[in-house]
Amino acid sequence: MLEIYGSLILRTILLYAVILLIFRLMGKREIGELSILDLVVFVMLAEMAVMGIDKYEEPIFIAIVPMILILVIQVLSAFFSLKSRKFRRLMDGEPTIIIKNGNILESEMKKQRYTFDDLLMQLREKDIRHISEVEFALLESNGKLSVFKKDKKISGFTVPLILEGEIEYEKLDEINKTEQWLYEELRRKGITDIKDVAFCSFDNGNLFVNRFDKKKS
Repeated sequence: MLEIYGSLILRTILLYAVILLIFRLMGKREIGELSILDLVVFVMLAEMAVMGIDKYEEPIFIAIVPMILILVIQVLSAFFSLKSRKFRRLMDGEPTIIIKNGNILESEMKKQRYTFDDLLMQLREKDIRHISEVEFALLESNGKLSVFKKDKKISGFTVPLILEGEIEYEKLDEINKTEQWLYEELRRKGITDIKDVAFCSFDNGNLFVNRFDKKKS
């Protein structure tokens, strides 16, 4: 009996250390910022750890090996997400505009299977009593609602137009601008190659541009 309890204690400590190491290597993210994929991974890791403790008669590596495999998959996914905007969209999704210029976009809500009850609940959580107070609301990829109240001095919100050298054509359509307009604005700022732009956004009527860091020779 003592041998069984001793085995359980050692397995618990070892699996705890493995999970802690995996979470450290996966990077720091707040619980509210976790994507659906992150949550699935965390649940899988928890289940594997429980099985590794419960089935003390089996070698502990039967539980550790798939946990390490999940870590490798997560690290590779993070790597490809940094390298490819398309891959990042596929894995994490994109925010969806739910309220635009004070108008609720029902068609977008239906696409996301997002109900008026969901909308009202999340607005209440942000101490917003009336929808008429809201100018823009975005449903983030993690399910969180970002809300921008109406302000006479400031209108709109940051709209990304270029991400890592690639034009966001859908965002250009949102602000009723053309690709030609974007190139002309960039030329005014001394930029001739779109690939030199790491981030470009349209914010309160102004174009913000951030170039890629210069590589050290």
